[in-house]
Amino acid sequence: MELPDFMKYSGKYTNSGFTEKISRVAKRAGAKLVYAALILFYTLQSDKVSVKDKAIIIGALGYLISPLDVVPDAIPIAGLGDDLAVLIYVLQKVWTDVSDDVKQKALDRLSKWFDEDEIAEIDGIFDKTQKQETPKQTEQ
Repeated sequence: MELPDFMKYSGKYTNSGFTEKISRVAKRAGAKLVYAALILFYTLQSDKVSVKDKAIIIGALGYLISPLDVVPDAIPIAGLGDDLAVLIYVLQKVWTDVSDDVKQKALDRLSKWFDEDEIAEIDGIFDKTQKQETPKQTEQ
């Protein structure tokens, strides 16, 4: 799958737009997409991330927010597949800047929308390209 030029969507990104979109599509999008999006969202807020990485994160999150992308989100199943591909691609680019704290924040937020079985979907999300493990949910 060839990735679209998601950087042209950077002007579509806003914190409120992201929060609204993610909460609206969370269950339909699935835990993998939401987890990847939350990691990028929280990484964007870090002061340890370069301006270049922040720019590509904004492009990817803008692509997610935009209803007009390569495969419109309204198309069942495939509609969010291109969004997930863009998010994973960018996450791979910035993975070394993703702190354990960011991973835990994303996981904590994920647990508000998904049950344990659904959260298990994120296990191995980066196995093909990353040697890192995804964080496990902490005991509460």
